[in-house]
Order: sequence, then C-alpha cells, then structure tokens
Amino acid sequence: MSDERRPARSGAIGNAEAPVSVTLPVMASQRIRTYGDPVLNTKATDVTDIDGKFVKLCDDMFVAMYDAPGIGLAAPQVGVQKRFFVYDIDDEPGVLINPTVTESDGDWVFEEGCLSVPGMSFEIVRPKQILVSGIDLDGNDVTVEADELFSRLIQHEIDHLDGVLLLEHLDDDQRREAIKELNARKVAAEAERALKASSGGLQLP
Repeated sequence: MSDERRPARSGAIGNAEAPVSVTLPVMASQRIRTYGDPVLNTKATDVTDIDGKFVKLCDDMFVAMYDAPGIGLAAPQVGVQKRFFVYDIDDEPGVLINPTVTESDGDWVFEEGCLSVPGMSFEIVRPKQILVSGIDLDGNDVTVEADELFSRLIQHEIDHLDGVLLLEHLDDDQRREAIKELNARKVAAEAERALKASSGGLQLP
C-alpha cells in the first residue's frame, strides 16, 4: 500500500498479539511489479517454511517499501507468489504470514493508493475494524485487531495475496478511466525507452 494518503491517522490500533518488529540491515531492494504484470492477478499460496532465506526476502521487501515510499508491501508485488506481507505503520514494522480475516465491522471511506498502481489513488470503502489471524516471523500464531488505517492496510495487502488490485474496488466508469490512463502511461514509457535506445551509441552506415 502506498503512502499516498491523507495526513490524518485517527483511530486506535489494538494488537492482541502483535507481529514481531524487525531490525533492518542495509541491502538491495526488490523491484516492485506494477499494473499489467500477470503476477499481480494470481492468487498466492501459503508459506510453509520460515528460514533464513525467507527472513532475508522480508528484509529486502522492507527496503523496497521504504524506498517507494509505502506503508505495506505484499510478496506478489515483488514477484513472489506466497501469502505474506511486510508493513510499517506508526513506526512499528512487522511481517504477517498466511493472514486470514476472521471478523469485520463497520465501513470506512478513505483515499487509497497502491505501489503497483503508482501515482493514482481512489476513495474506497472497506470495513473499519477487522480481526486477523496469521503467523509472525518467529513462526508463532498471532491474532491482530486492527482499526481504520491499519485495518485498511491489512485488507489491501490481503487483496494482493488473492490476486486483486484496488482497481477492482472501483465502479465500472472509474475502472475504465483508470485503466485508460495506465495504458496511456505504458505506451508513453515504451515510446520513451525506444527513443533513448535508438539515439544512443555510435550509428554506423
């Protein structure tokens, strides 16, 4: 989830058992996949092993998320079809593995953006409060109670794990206009790359 949001961060966030915080070394960032990449439309599978390689991937994802910048990043957004995401909300980073929403209540409208749909945001209605079960980075079962922004972040990232982009929460007209804009950007970017390639280097007869 991108950090393109309104300044207010109202509402309490309660964790019955909070996911583990992570200390991050400096390392290379993962490339964030964007609209049009088929990996974003594929449902991810459960994580079965939490080993050193997995922990390093989480650390790399944190770097990518902070660089973007964003407040959440799901594994499919870096091309990994596994059910987990990293996040940092109110300077409290965490990792949630194999998350499942077990309860929800209320509605909350909020301007929501996405790192995989850069430069765009939309008012989207989601449940205001949720209860989520999952696993933390130590392999412990956790239950997370989330409200407002934290609730929205978790739901947004779980959408990614299910192969769902925020565009699918728009009405038909909004979705059509958004896709039109995204396709136009893609064409412009490809044209710019082609122009740079054709003008670079020594041209021989």
